[in-house]
Amino acid sequence: MSIAREISYKLEHLILDGGLAPGQKMPSERQLVKRLGVSRSVIREALHELQARGVIETRHGKGSFVASIVPESNVWDADNPLMYLYHGHSRTLYDLLEVREQLEGQAAFLAAQRANNLDRHRLTKAFRALEDTDPLSNARPDHGFHLAIVEASHNPILVHILNGLKNMMLLTVQASVSNLNPREDMRRKIMRQHRQLYEAIMASKPDQARKIAMAHVCFVRKTMKDMEKEGDELLRIPAPDDLQELLNATSDD
Repeated sequence: MSIAREISYKLEHLILDGGLAPGQKMPSERQLVKRLGVSRSVIREALHELQARGVIETRHGKGSFVASIVPESNVWDADNPLMYLYHGHSRTLYDLLEVREQLEGQAAFLAAQRANNLDRHRLTKAFRALEDTDPLSNARPDHGFHLAIVEASHNPILVHILNGLKNMMLLTVQASVSNLNPREDMRRKIMRQHRQLYEAIMASKPDQARKIAMAHVCFVRKTMKDMEKEGDELLRIPAPDDLQELLNATSDD
């Protein structure tokens, strides 16, 4: 194995280990030279190899970023089949929440086992951002908190699958914020669930973290379903201005 291939393998391992998440900027060439103890020409060759295989992507004037293993489609496009189903069939919201319940439960379990100091710092930062944001408009920090947990799981397949679905998952969070958070009793319960989940992961209690994460998403799903059965009309799609704001924020990630 050439030195460049060995370096590209090490960088792949760093990505697979969750040290570099989808969309995250790669360290600079200078940083990699210092970190890996090889010449800049070797680093460049290794990065070119990763780019050729689609593991990273280069953005002109910005640097190299970790690519998503699972390609992300433009769910904001009305012609997208999944977005069409989300618009036209009420069950699609609950189908997505069922997926979140299972995958985020496992992510919380693994995060409580595997989170390192950097993960804990990111998770704390995400949780504080969630607490500091108006609960009537906190879909982005709510979603960011859950993504921080997923990244702390250090399971690359789980990270990349949920990253590929992140926009659709964001719509489920927006639905929760729009329909549940205006009700004080619901809002307080959701805030309490978030805090319990954060504390379980920080205390390295995997079984408890999984139980809380699954119960949280299950509560959101069942509550909205019950509201609909009682005749309430749920808000599934944000207003055009809100949707554009979500779109802009997503494109900046």
